[in-house]
Amino acid sequence: MSTRPRIVIASPDRLECGVIADWLSPEGFEPVRRSTLRAASDELHVRSYDLLISDDVFAFQQGLHVVSRARLARTPTVVLGDRGAAMQSESINRQVMYLPRPVDKALLLCTISMAIADGRPARRSVRKLAHRFNAIVNGVPSHIIDVSNEGLRLELPCDRRSILPPYFNAQVPMIGVAVTLQRMWARTSPGQGTAVTWCGAALTHNPAKAASAWKDFVDTIPIVGAASSQRSTFK
Repeated sequence: MSTRPRIVIASPDRLECGVIADWLSPEGFEPVRRSTLRAASDELHVRSYDLLISDDVFAFQQGLHVVSRARLARTPTVVLGDRGAAMQSESINRQVMYLPRPVDKALLLCTISMAIADGRPARRSVRKLAHRFNAIVNGVPSHIIDVSNEGLRLELPCDRRSILPPYFNAQVPMIGVAVTLQRMWARTSPGQGTAVTWCGAALTHNPAKAASAWKDFVDTIPIVGAASSQRSTFK
């Protein structure tokens, strides 16, 4: 039995389905191509899957996103489209990830990897709400949304300067802590009037002094309400 993450590719463009499948297979994924709405819908009902890549018409106008949410509510969806800002806004409202056509291979693979990591988190310690502490992330003013001993979630302005590399630095000026982080996932989400980027990250390759300072910082933050029952998911 295959242990590779199964990804359903639903698009009426057979060539697009084939190209994306060819990109995914060497990366350790199991692509499943479906070029009609009926075939894609049947596939979602028959077997489990780890992520859906869907044409925007299939997803939104013909209801495939609704089918996916009803079948596996927490399974991520990546929508492919060419309607620019309107498509981006609709994707944010429906809580899915959007990639414009022509699809960029590197961006698609990065998006998929982070989305699946988000859906398969490591749970080790309590995650705490952080009440939007100020942070400087690779020189960009940002906010820390929640923290755990192993990582954090950030909110960054949605612009080119806030696009994070796989590894980056975050400083918390209020307490003088600076740590190195590995990006686990990133997603555009509705903010206060404008779109923002949310990013989950894990501490990595930090010297003992920095790791200890971070743990002390996490320990000072009280557990608030339902956050006490949540485990660290980097999401």
